[in-house]
Amino acid sequence: MRFRTFTAVGASAVLALGVAACGSDDKKSDSTAASTGTETTATAKFSGSINAGGSTFAKPVYDTWGSKLKSQGLTFNYAGTGSGAGIAGVTDGTLDFGGTDSAMDDEEIAAAKKQGDIVHVPTFFGAVVAAYNVKGIETGLKLDGETLANIFLGKITKWNDPAIAGQNDGVTLPDEKITVVHRSDESGTTKAFLSYLGAYSKEWEKGPGVDKSVKWPTGTGAKGNDGVAGQVKQTEGAIGYVEQAYALQNDFAYASLKNKAGNYVEPTLESVSAAGDNVEVPADLRFSIGDASGDQTYPDASATFIVLPKDLCKAGKSKDVASDVKNFLTYGLTTGQEEAKQLAYAPLPASVLDKAKAVVDSLECNGAPIS
Repeated sequence: MRFRTFTAVGASAVLALGVAACGSDDKKSDSTAASTGTETTATAKFSGSINAGGSTFAKPVYDTWGSKLKSQGLTFNYAGTGSGAGIAGVTDGTLDFGGTDSAMDDEEIAAAKKQGDIVHVPTFFGAVVAAYNVKGIETGLKLDGETLANIFLGKITKWNDPAIAGQNDGVTLPDEKITVVHRSDESGTTKAFLSYLGAYSKEWEKGPGVDKSVKWPTGTGAKGNDGVAGQVKQTEGAIGYVEQAYALQNDFAYASLKNKAGNYVEPTLESVSAAGDNVEVPADLRFSIGDASGDQTYPDASATFIVLPKDLCKAGKSKDVASDVKNFLTYGLTTGQEEAKQLAYAPLPASVLDKAKAVVDSLECNGAPIS
């Protein structure tokens, strides 16, 4: 399925915007951003730079927020190096915050304890799509989890395989080799995608498994969502998994996936948002929305998180950096939610948004609230 044109144009624009958003050195302006409905964000001024990195899934949105806040004095640098690198940067203190599409596990939390208590701030939801480059197929195929798993296991190797054809009546599939493209770096997008495969394939669950990186049975590796998108775009017969914005930028077709209710659902703002409707959010906000219930829920949706020490100053950051990070997060959870929506990401549901805001309000500098 190809997304609506206006959304694709918006996604393409922001992916290009990322270059301009990062590394700006404009001086602080006295002007303020448009009102967000909260006094803190509307009047916020920034003192310098935020250096962050990690999730490529979330990078288009974070770059947009950084660009919007440039007029308020922020220099925002975000390196899209993958969720694993984002977590590593928080653990070793080299980043002001990390982006990850998979909540940190207990082992990762323990490793980062030297920076103090680590908190999770969910920022928005997105769709991981199975994007493909098959000549003559301009509308979305239908695929279930077991079939996708068998493709990525190397068991289904041709596009006209009966397992694919049986789900796509009336579609003429070519007798063409399937080329699998996967991530080569540690990636929350990978974990989200493999969670879907593992939910419907015991062979996948017990074999390669579900994690941010695995030993791949077949395929070609590429770094980042942009790397996978590039490989799929230049390889006839390829299939890969990317966050939806990257598929839109490259004008890829992508599959409608079969959910646990037995329905094939395309990724839309509505179907991705539905994945969060019944999610149980624990106190530490470490949750997943993959393969959620609901007749029209897209089954391969993912939350994305900003992770950071609760007390940035005790973790070695300056008071100015702590203030800038809090103001950035406040912007993201207010005005930034609508901006995420314009880029084909789903805003947080109110129940999750309120909890995320509470975490941001609890951030400290040397044991005191950040003003």
